[in-house]
Amino acid sequence: MVPSSSPSAATATRPAFARWMGTTNQITRTFLSAGAIPGLINVAGGLPDPSLFPTDRLAAFARRAVAEHPDEVLGYGPIEGLAPLRDAIARRLGSPALPLTRANVLVTTAGMQGLDLIGKVLLDEGGLIAGQSPTYLGALDAWRPRSPSFRNLVLDEPGFDPERAFAGAQFAYAVPNFSNPTGRLVDLATRRALVAAAHRTGTWLVEDDPYGTLHYDGAALPRLIELSAQTAPGEPYAGPVIYMGTLSKEIAPGLRIGWIVAAPEMIEALTLAKQGSDLCTSGVTQRIALAAMETGLLEEIRPAIVALYRERRDALCAALSAHLSDCFTWEVPVGGMFVWALAKDPDLDTDALLPHALAAGICFSPSSVFDARGANRRGMRINFTLNPPETLDEAMRRLAAAVAAYRASRAAA
Repeated sequence: MVPSSSPSAATATRPAFARWMGTTNQITRTFLSAGAIPGLINVAGGLPDPSLFPTDRLAAFARRAVAEHPDEVLGYGPIEGLAPLRDAIARRLGSPALPLTRANVLVTTAGMQGLDLIGKVLLDEGGLIAGQSPTYLGALDAWRPRSPSFRNLVLDEPGFDPERAFAGAQFAYAVPNFSNPTGRLVDLATRRALVAAAHRTGTWLVEDDPYGTLHYDGAALPRLIELSAQTAPGEPYAGPVIYMGTLSKEIAPGLRIGWIVAAPEMIEALTLAKQGSDLCTSGVTQRIALAAMETGLLEEIRPAIVALYRERRDALCAALSAHLSDCFTWEVPVGGMFVWALAKDPDLDTDALLPHALAAGICFSPSSVFDARGANRRGMRINFTLNPPETLDEAMRRLAAAVAAYRASRAAA
């Protein structure tokens, strides 16, 4: 008899488990665990700088939450989230053209739960997703258990036709503000085209916006849900855009506070899915988030965050120019947390480059993990928010050494 702990037993007797294990990406696990390597410089993750966390204020909010609302925050709470927080999110995102109420808001345990709930509600086994490409690997991971197929939406491709791209899809997914992984800002014309296609086809359009407040240059563009509301200005929102937000990049990821804003019937369906997921989001962290909104803390800390990250973005791009301009091309992002670098050599494989980089003491995110099929092997995502300028320069120097070692190994093969 094969022991129950044997992988072959799981494969033979648990097809769903085996299918899920088959989608596990070893490269992803490598770079997510690489932070434990002594002396390694991590530019792989989407990590904020912990020095920016307003720890004293958050601690005071937590103490007040437990002291003043013990039953609410230490017991089970409403599945939809605390009513005052839902009201605050509705006020924050709403406008005369986009009137929102708590009926439009579901509080989630950060953005990842929102992605998971959307998959549970909208995605059939083997269904089609039309997703911005390259795309957020967390979204791919959230939806893979349903074995979907993916249609890549290359939004800046000449002749891109969103209405045709949406055909047959159970939903479309986009990160219009400083996309993870590319850092790109989707232009206004493309935003309008995406929203128009959603309205004409009836396809749900998921707008994921974790980086919208990290805007360093130029003016902000309207959210997709705002453009959607223009079709019926001033009326309660009931359109096909599902908007997702989070405090993870704006204040602290450990709070695990996010939200979904959508038509009330969609919020009801997602609430039922959440009931079977975690029952309710932490009341303590919801009260902390509410206090941060009501006291103006988010607006108070934002200028310092934006100034520091703008400086680090510029430092990373300068380091790329100094050490890797002969190997890669990139664009300077106007916001977000990432620079997307593409190899000039079409045969350079960043999956194969990664072990050389780890040996040199630098970890990046290879482009394959942002491709549903794993076929994009020519690029990398580089984070600039975690490390100071001198560390970013050293990181790119190490990466240049890794490229040289990779090329030498190819030549010797």
